Order: sequence, then C-alpha cells, then structure tokens
Amino acid sequence: MARIKPKRHGVVTDMTAMCDVTFLLLTFFIMTTQFKKPDVEQIKPPSSISEKLLPDASLMTINATPDGKFYFQPVENASERLELLNKMGQKYNMTFDNNEKAAFQKVQSIGVPMSQLKSYLDMPEDEQKNFKSPKGIPMDSTNQQLIDWVQQSLSVNPDYKLAIKGDVTTQYPKIKSLFEGLRDIDFLKFWLITSQEGKPN
Repeated sequence: MARIKPKRHGVVTDMTAMCDVTFLLLTFFIMTTQFKKPDVEQIKPPSSISEKLLPDASLMTINATPDGKFYFQPVENASERLELLNKMGQKYNMTFDNNEKAAFQKVQSIGVPMSQLKSYLDMPEDEQKNFKSPKGIPMDSTNQQLIDWVQQSLSVNPDYKLAIKGDVTTQYPKIKSLFEGLRDIDFLKFWLITSQEGKPN
C-alpha cells in the first residue's frame, strides 16, 4: 500500500525587520561616507606596482601640475587649520578676519602666494573651486612658501604625514626643488601618489 505524503505548507517569513535593518545600514553609510574631493587641476600621476595605501588621517598633500604649479592641501581638522593660518599669518605679518578664517577652514587647497591669500579667501566658495592660480604657491631657491606651509603645519602637529602627487609630465627640476626644500627642514619621509598598474608576469 502506497504511503501518503503529508501536505507541505509554505513557510511565511516576515521580511519587515530585515528591510528596516537594510535601510538603516544604507542610510548610515550614505551619511558617514566622505567622498574624495576633485583636484583643482587635472593631474595624471605616474604609474607603479606599489600596493601601499596612504594613511587615512593627519595627511597633508602637495599637488604638482604639469606646468609646475604647486597646490597645498592642509589636513581636514578645522581647529588645526585655524592654528596653521595664524602661524602663517605671524610669519608673513598678516592678520585674517573671522570671515577669512572661516573660509580657510573649508577651503579645499591653497594655490596662491601669501600676498594673494586674503583676496582668495574673500572670494565666494564657487569662485574658489573654479579658480586656477597662474603661478601657484612659490617654490624656488629664493622663495619657498610651499615649504613654509609644510613647516608651519608640522609645528601645529608633528605627527602630520605628507603625500606628494605630481603629474607624469611635470618637469623634474620643479620636483627636485621641492625635495631639496623638504630636506632643508629635515622632513625626509613622505608618500608619492601613483596610479596602479598591473604587476609584471
């Protein structure tokens, strides 16, 4: 006699809780993610097979454009940025009002000589983002304002780290002058930002 198979009943799963958790996680990641800010000018770094990652925090960056202009990007910490601005102001006998200080705390990067910094900070935020300095921050044998930015940043926090992003077509003498300036202040450890290329077989 054939055995009668019991009738199977479908299992009903309540997915409400799972959907709630999914949307909570999605909202959390959207709210906490920090997107990479675009460079002021297009820079194509040289390629390498290095897999070392840049540090996440306390990182200042120097960008070198194809025509040899330098931009300095301070660390993100707003209070430390304010201290840096005050130190640079003391060094160059400049004072900044509250509006200029607030603008400096939000600025992406600096690409002007100190003599033009106040007028740059007085620009509306949209104009700052689209502004391309004709000369960048001075960095040569007679005027090393870029090194001053690095040195004063280190006086704010000696644990700051430095990354340098240069274009593959930037002339070597420009980069050499930067390296020599960093050597003069005895700052010899920094990262070079490169683009990833495949490993050789």
